[in-house]
Amino acid sequence: MNLGLRDRRALVPAATTGLGFATARRLLAEGARVHICGSDPGRLDAAVRELGPRCSGSVTDLAAPGSGTALAESATAGMGGIDILVANAPGPGASHAIDLSQDAVDQAMRLNFMSAVELCTATVPGMRRRGWGRVVAITSLAVREPFVGLTGSGAARAALTVYLKSLNDEVREDGVTVNSIQPGSHETARYLAFAGTAVDRDGPGRRVGSPDHFGALVAFLCSELAGYVSGAGLPVAGGYQHAW
Repeated sequence: MNLGLRDRRALVPAATTGLGFATARRLLAEGARVHICGSDPGRLDAAVRELGPRCSGSVTDLAAPGSGTALAESATAGMGGIDILVANAPGPGASHAIDLSQDAVDQAMRLNFMSAVELCTATVPGMRRRGWGRVVAITSLAVREPFVGLTGSGAARAALTVYLKSLNDEVREDGVTVNSIQPGSHETARYLAFAGTAVDRDGPGRRVGSPDHFGALVAFLCSELAGYVSGAGLPVAGGYQHAW
C-alpha cells in the first residue's frame, strides 16, 4: 500500500528508543526523511546510525523552555521544511495525587504539554501555507483513565488533548490534520521499568502491544489516505481500558 509519504519531511522528537524510534523507522520505510532528537548524545548517534542516511538528529532536552522551538528550527534548516510533526516526549517521573508537588507539575507540563505546543507553533504555520501537513501527538491512555502514580503525566497529556482539539478546529480547512494516539501498554523500556511496580496495572500474562505496529499506525495517520481523519484521539491498548 502506497501511503504517499515519499520525500515528506518528518520531525519525530524523543525517538532514540521506544514508540518514537519505531515511528521514525516506519516513516523512513515509507520513503520519508526524518529528523529525530534525544537528550543523550551517544544514544542519539546510535539511533541515527541505525535508522540510516535519510535520518538526522539533534541533541535536545525537551524539558528546557524553548527547546521545542529550537528543535523545529534545526529540523527545518536541515530538511528545508516540516510536513509531518509527530509530537512526542519522554514521560516524567512517578507522581501521586495526594502529594503532587509544584516541581512535579512543572516537569510534567514542560515535557508533555509545552514542548508539543512549541513544536506546533513553530511547524504548523508552514504546513498551512503549503496546504498540506500532519500533526500526530503520542499521548497516553491516561487521558481517558488516570493511572495511580502517574498523575502529573496524565494531567499534562489531558491538557495537550484539549489543545490539539482546539488546533484542529483552527486548521482543518487548510489541508492540515491534527490527531493524537493514546497508547496503552507497549513493550518499551519505559513499560518494562514500571512492570511489577505499584504503577503497573496490567497484571501477569496480559498481552502488550508491539512498537512496530504502533509505528505503522502513526504512519497511516500521516498518510495521504488519512486526509479526512482529523480531531481524533485514538486509544491503542488492545481493548484493555486500564492498560498503560
